Amino acid sequence: MIKIFKIALRNLYRQKRRTYLTMSIVAFGVLAVLLFTAVAGSFKNMMIGQITDSMLGHLQIHKKGYVNSLDSLPLNMMITIEQIEKLQEVLDGIPEIEAYSFRILLGGMLSNYVETTNIRLAAIDPENETSVTPLLKDRLLGGNFLVKGEMLVPDLIAKGFGAKVADDIVIIANNAEGSVNGKSLKISGIMESVVGPTGKYGYIDIEDALDILRMEQMEINEVAVRLKRIEDLERVVAHLQSTLGTMQNKEGKLVFEIHTWDKLSPFSSIANMIDVLALFIKVILVAIVLISIMNVMVMAVYERVKEIGTLAAIGTLPWKIRIIFVCEGLFMGIFGAVVGSIVGVGAILAVKFSHFTITFGRSDNILLNPDISLMQISLTALVVVIVSIIAVIEPAYKASKLEPIEALRKG
Repeated sequence: MIKIFKIALRNLYRQKRRTYLTMSIVAFGVLAVLLFTAVAGSFKNMMIGQITDSMLGHLQIHKKGYVNSLDSLPLNMMITIEQIEKLQEVLDGIPEIEAYSFRILLGGMLSNYVETTNIRLAAIDPENETSVTPLLKDRLLGGNFLVKGEMLVPDLIAKGFGAKVADDIVIIANNAEGSVNGKSLKISGIMESVVGPTGKYGYIDIEDALDILRMEQMEINEVAVRLKRIEDLERVVAHLQSTLGTMQNKEGKLVFEIHTWDKLSPFSSIANMIDVLALFIKVILVAIVLISIMNVMVMAVYERVKEIGTLAAIGTLPWKIRIIFVCEGLFMGIFGAVVGSIVGVGAILAVKFSHFTITFGRSDNILLNPDISLMQISLTALVVVIVSIIAVIEPAYKASKLEPIEALRKG
């Protein structure tokens, strides 16, 4: 077998220019796959981080059926104080959870005493909310963050009203019984509106919401949860489904529903498109490697007909001839994959340390931080090597089927 390896290496060395060109194509394929995978993965993670850390959280818990009715922000599907206590007990017992925040989502009217408009509000506990959505404060365009008795107004409404920080406004809303109540607040800050659920919501303190809705005790309709590591999301959701997801009320109906961020955000489809695009690019580049090596080996068979006939004439078995060609393809794949992996890692590090920034939505100067795991590098290299072997199977088979006399005569 060592002799076959030597013959294969010698054959590659004889056609140095062609061999180097083919290995360069293989290396470029590996480089492109690794670089695109790292950059696309970085953009996807950045996008998910912007969505989860600025408004959604990693997952949310609601009363069963609430999400299907989210457009109307119903106040008759509230989580009661007894159910809140059960929620806290379960959530506090999961070590993967970093923080959670109770919210009341409601619709109402906003008036500056001159004009009135519709508005959607998220009533929050400011301290807990910033633990769950740490980028929420970054959306503040002016003024100060939320305190009791004040309000954060979306910039689109502020522009339409000509509202400014420290202006007095009135929030008017119906409670679950249909009675109308209002509360005077002051604008503490202007919030950037972003695309997505709650992206255009105003924010008030949860205590103010209880006053507006005339609730005597705490009731909520949304719990936002942040994990220590988003990689634990599936495991945590499975645990919550087995505990909260199976809880029933006195009528035997399920009480809670759990949704991950991607079930709540339209941007999840973009994340899926990034994955599909990455797969598409990988297939194209692997196909280029396949065609390149196959073309080289087919040319090698035609150029070495006499040599193949001589090997067959001196008694070299067909399977050994096939192995020689397979080894040539294997070596080109291995060398190209190694070089491509090294250059690819270097390119990823260059992008990473160049502090390249991009714009996502209305957020500027978001740092692109490409990274790739050893497993992804190894898997890419392995796929390229396997494809290189597959590419030489047909030329190798053709070479082994040449008749010695005919091959010598043609040569």
